[in-house]
Amino acid sequence: MLPIRRAARSQLRHLPRYSRLSMPSRQHAFTTLRPQLPLQPARRTLSRPTVFHTRFASTTPTTPIPTPTTPTAVATTANDRIHIKPRRRWVHYLQRSLAYFGLTILVSGGLVVAFFAYDASTYSDNPGTFDIPVSEYALTPQRGGPKNLPIAEYFVSDDEPEYRDQKHKPKLVILGTGWASVALLKQLQAGGYHVTMVSPSNHFLFTPMLPSATVGTLEFRSLVEPIRRVVRKARGHFLKASAVDVEFSEKLIELESMGADGGTERFYLPYDKLIIGVGSTTNPHGVKGLEHCHFLKDISDARHIRNQIIRNLETACLPTTTDPERRRLLSFVVSGGGPTGVEFAAELYDMLNEDLCRYYPRLLRNEISVHVIQSRGHILNTYDEALSKYAEDHFAHDQVDIQTNARVKEVQADRILYSQKTDDGQVVTKELPMGFCLWSTGVSQTDFCQKLAAKLGSHQTNKHALETDTHLRLNGTLLGDVYAIGDCSTVQNNVSDHITSFLRTLAWEKGKDPSAMQITYADWRQVAKRVKARFPQAADHLKRLDRLFEQYDADKSGDLSFGELSELLKQIDTKLTSLPATAQRADQQGIYLGRKLNKLAHAAPGLLINDVSDGDIDEAVYKAFDYRHMGSLAYIGNAAIFDFGGFSFGGGLLAVYLWRSVYFTQSVSLRTRVLLAMDWGKRALFGRDMMNY
Repeated sequence: MLPIRRAARSQLRHLPRYSRLSMPSRQHAFTTLRPQLPLQPARRTLSRPTVFHTRFASTTPTTPIPTPTTPTAVATTANDRIHIKPRRRWVHYLQRSLAYFGLTILVSGGLVVAFFAYDASTYSDNPGTFDIPVSEYALTPQRGGPKNLPIAEYFVSDDEPEYRDQKHKPKLVILGTGWASVALLKQLQAGGYHVTMVSPSNHFLFTPMLPSATVGTLEFRSLVEPIRRVVRKARGHFLKASAVDVEFSEKLIELESMGADGGTERFYLPYDKLIIGVGSTTNPHGVKGLEHCHFLKDISDARHIRNQIIRNLETACLPTTTDPERRRLLSFVVSGGGPTGVEFAAELYDMLNEDLCRYYPRLLRNEISVHVIQSRGHILNTYDEALSKYAEDHFAHDQVDIQTNARVKEVQADRILYSQKTDDGQVVTKELPMGFCLWSTGVSQTDFCQKLAAKLGSHQTNKHALETDTHLRLNGTLLGDVYAIGDCSTVQNNVSDHITSFLRTLAWEKGKDPSAMQITYADWRQVAKRVKARFPQAADHLKRLDRLFEQYDADKSGDLSFGELSELLKQIDTKLTSLPATAQRADQQGIYLGRKLNKLAHAAPGLLINDVSDGDIDEAVYKAFDYRHMGSLAYIGNAAIFDFGGFSFGGGLLAVYLWRSVYFTQSVSLRTRVLLAMDWGKRALFGRDMMNY
């Protein structure tokens, strides 16, 4: 039977390619062709030869298919012709589309069923209670310290199975939940320390996208991550409290929190290693009337700003509001032309331009004004000058007023007074009516950091941040006990202060007097190598050692004297600038310190066996901190600019999508990434939510 069917198929191949046989026709064809195939010697011969004819959709006459030359080949009469029904092309595409559509419905339905199955598995009737022993000292802490406060040496969760192994490990306390602290916490290896994070905020805030939340482009929940979720992965503890003071001699931190009765309670938290990452506050610059301004440092600030903007718009719509009052309410002023101020002005303009006319009278759009007051000659002065000019031109096209070389003198309830230097060098005083003012003019120390700096005395001379060495250790404290990272700190360079130590080391190796020693080029290479190791920030200024040596060899003797070398290092010291107070720097410091603490935890057993407790253990275990600037970017209103050192560019929507992609990948978790994508899609489909709450 099988050879017969194969032979029949070979006969059907003679049909034209665009002809098709229906099922009855195929059966008739097999029945007609079967006698022609010599499976066995033919026992009978048919009297009629077999002839195949096909009918086409065209007008071309049908032609008979050649009769096989086998002895058993026979033909049929005209009544036995096979009629082929053509199938149209659109029918074929329709059937394929319906098949794909059905497959899509099937897959989508399967995913929906799988989601509901997973959702059902997340509900549980099991209360999950366990019998866990709790230390008596955790329930009733002992009192002590200079103020005789409760000392929280043990926690109620210390005896849980996942925390029991690190109960007696060195106590590592992290103050703050900012970029640096979270980066450190994510880098720590679980089990190396008894970790405790302390902060008045129980969430991590993604600050680069905070201006977008002030106008409803992004929702507040999309920018925050519950800190306990991050702490849990590191097997740490969290206390919602504020740091008040530190007793360095007794290694106690004084904390303040809200008690059960609504009042404040204070207690001590002991530490073996303390990480200070409490951030900073906005710099007031001694200007009066800042109580009439808004700040943008926390998620609560973004909520207040959003409510104030909507409140001004609603008040401007009232029939009792006069024209001058309406213009004042719709005058938005931003003091500070840095990234935060510029991005807020851009987001505000986008909201007013894209969503205002949908819900509010068009008259409001004609009377709205946005002003940016900048003390320097350009906005975004830390960026490339071409990018600053590009941003200014873009704002000028959008009718955003930029006031450069201007300084705010006073902020009143309904206006802002500022002085501005004219082109001829004269200083004039101007005023702007305003219904809203954002103050974004740099950072300053918090009250807690100011108290610590005063306690450490001459070791802390910077008025804006806590000073650390290149290993991020707080100056004035015991080596390896207290570290400071993030916006609250600055790395102290002071290369010139270490000249004597460098020269003494070199002179001791050569057995000479440092003040009388002449340094050759080979010796200078050794000094430069040690300077780079001690101060990685100076590496960029020590690239061409031969040129520096030739430049400061005043007498062209081929040697550098003590005075010549001192002058060289002093010039390098003046060129070193403070690290920027950005999320990028804080993140790098957190990663660096987390890796170093892991190294110290691994080296601790060996140091204990060898009874090594003195000396610079940090420098022996890990290298000094080296900040690497990865570039800067800013959103300027349906456009974005990028500054990557020598490579910089700006553009429209494509640059905006790239700007979003960068921050999307830097988001702290998958949860926040999903929420960010949903918010951007919601804005495109439905616009921003023009409401306050």
